[in-house]
Amino acid sequence: MEEIIFPNQIRMHRRLRGMPMQELADRLGVSLSAISKIEKGYRRLNQEQLIQVAELLDCALQDLYVNEQNSQQEVVQAWKREQERRNKINQTAGLKTLGAGLRHIRNEKGLTLMEVAESADMTLSVYHRIEMGQREVSDKEYQNLAKALSMTVEKLKEAIQKLETEGRLEEIIEHNDTRYKVLNNARYSNLAALQESESIMLPVYGVSNAEGNILIDRSSSFKEVSCPAQLIAKPDAYAVSLCTRRLGSLLSSRSVLFIDPNEVVSAGDIALYYISDSETKLLSIREDENGQLYGLRWNPDERVNLANSDLPRLHKVVIINL
Repeated sequence: MEEIIFPNQIRMHRRLRGMPMQELADRLGVSLSAISKIEKGYRRLNQEQLIQVAELLDCALQDLYVNEQNSQQEVVQAWKREQERRNKINQTAGLKTLGAGLRHIRNEKGLTLMEVAESADMTLSVYHRIEMGQREVSDKEYQNLAKALSMTVEKLKEAIQKLETEGRLEEIIEHNDTRYKVLNNARYSNLAALQESESIMLPVYGVSNAEGNILIDRSSSFKEVSCPAQLIAKPDAYAVSLCTRRLGSLLSSRSVLFIDPNEVVSAGDIALYYISDSETKLLSIREDENGQLYGLRWNPDERVNLANSDLPRLHKVVIINL
């Protein structure tokens, strides 16, 4: 059985619109097999693809997610049962210990998530779930991980076993469990109620200039919003008003973009690109044939070259509140 990683209601909305699976595949530029896996939750869509699907199916972005507000009860229960099944597998397979060990060793070596993922020939999301203890690892993947950490498989196993014996992984496992529980509950619970229970607020910045760039004055926010649960432990996170139409009109002008400047930006993301300390461009991040990142925006069309840019100037949009 494949691992469900992204429960969604894409199939339901596609059928409501009378759209064949092949047509959705063609319009997204992916194979029929890929669409089948996406609809079953075995394959994840990036943020840009999700927005494209919502536009093609003429539904709100949040309607694609499984949650207790707009999903059938049996769908919600099926996803909860799948989460419980995976948790039991994790507990018996030692995946939490493996993930915590990998994270500890990676941090000791001063490597980022992206660096290890790329060296191990994995996507960032796959490697992140391994570190979180939420994904099984094949023998080949274990070999790739050891190589990415400049270790042999035997040395990696010994190092993780030693860390576990010394009790140095307990804090990481506890942190991962807490974070996973919050993220998991947010998928199918009332996130607004969860946010309301927190007293943490984030400032909202942003006004648009004549070029459609977003001006951010950190000394003056025009309102505050409840901090999403995923960002409570992120002191550098902030929010920006969607005050520009340079990414099209799919998202409401009332939308609020939540930004985590410490998250790795990759192709498929939406990000703020700082052209000065206070002026930014909101970009859809793409990758060219040479693997170089660039940004796109529209109204009018503009391609922003990022090849020689200082990547810390890119701040990733991690949540969109419609």
